[in-house]
Amino acid sequence: MVEQKLDQDQTPENPLEALIHPEKPSFGRRIVNYFFAGLVLAGPIAITLYLAWAFIGLVDGWVVPLLPQWLNPSRYLPFGIPGLGLIVAIVAITLVGFFAANFVGRRLFHLGERIVSRVPVISSVYGALKQIFDTLITQRGTSFKNVGLIEYPRKGVWAVVLIASEARGEVAYKIPGEDLIGVFMPTTPNPTTGFLMFLPRKDVIVLDMSVEEGAKLIISAGLVAPVYHPKVAKLAEEAMNKRNLEEQGATAEPLSGLDERDGEVLSEKVEERT
Repeated sequence: MVEQKLDQDQTPENPLEALIHPEKPSFGRRIVNYFFAGLVLAGPIAITLYLAWAFIGLVDGWVVPLLPQWLNPSRYLPFGIPGLGLIVAIVAITLVGFFAANFVGRRLFHLGERIVSRVPVISSVYGALKQIFDTLITQRGTSFKNVGLIEYPRKGVWAVVLIASEARGEVAYKIPGEDLIGVFMPTTPNPTTGFLMFLPRKDVIVLDMSVEEGAKLIISAGLVAPVYHPKVAKLAEEAMNKRNLEEQGATAEPLSGLDERDGEVLSEKVEERT
């Protein structure tokens, strides 16, 4: 009986007390939390610096041994100069571009291309690399502009795609009467591979996120999703319509519902769409 009475006296207090006055984390738990917080902040910076340093070292390893002895600082200094090879490579590429811009340089490069095109294996490799560089560098204006959703691989399942442009050339000619657009559906987590598809415009849902935000969503396998502000997106659409009307000489109704908190996000959205 006495033991029962003691057990009854030791009944826990009000269960809400734990919520009102939560127990403070222990010292060890706080240390673990601090560690992970520091890892989240310092991890990306450290990896970025490491990759940059590795790239500089790789370029230095390729370029510095090609320098003449009288131009190599390691001959005169007891230590190497990090980034010297990268600087030399940038200067050399710039000089090649300058030389190729004049008449004599263009003739020499065309002659070199004709010689390379006659070599069986090298011609295929050179042609593919030249096309890739032309697409990435000289055609920056035709890069991906929007992110969209399509139903793939079956109805009710949605995949993220990067919208390229309207179908042109033979594709548009062989499928007349359809308003087709080209989309690229990258794979996760490596977005450099994927599928190129031409779909009717009505089957593609265009998203408000930027291409950079879409790339983060794809690479992170959906773990990093951009914040979406429906109100700000609507205001950005109104602002774009107003700007277009003003450029055409028409008048537009003033924006409504804009408060100070949405101003910064709205300006970013308008800049992305322009």
